[in-house]
Amino acid sequence: MAAIPQEYHDLFERTTFAHVVTVFPNGMPHASPVWVDYDADDNRILVNTERHRQKTRNVERNPAVAASMLDPDDPYRYLSVSGEVTEMTTDGAREHIEELAQRYVGGEYPSEIVTERIILRIRPERVFGSESNE
Repeated sequence: MAAIPQEYHDLFERTTFAHVVTVFPNGMPHASPVWVDYDADDNRILVNTERHRQKTRNVERNPAVAASMLDPDDPYRYLSVSGEVTEMTTDGAREHIEELAQRYVGGEYPSEIVTERIILRIRPERVFGSESNE
């Protein structure tokens, strides 16, 4: 297991979008832009989604995922993570999406929630980051 280096923790405190890649049943990759969070105490990347979404169905079959994110202020600074979804939980998922909405849009979650919210807890296995050359 790899840890997210401290110098990248700020990416999870700002409006950083991640692209999360899951795997379709036929082996093809599926990429989704998502809001992202990090549980530093448990070393897990958190993705909040709805139960009916394709990424949820994909990780139910195959927990292997990858995520990459660019610093919103410097696109040459990025973090790339490969790992596994170790838990899918509904516990606290509604509250979590509202916390993320405060960070990303400065208010309530902007869309109607159609199905049950789920938090995907991703354990990093490989982590690669690149700092800007500025």
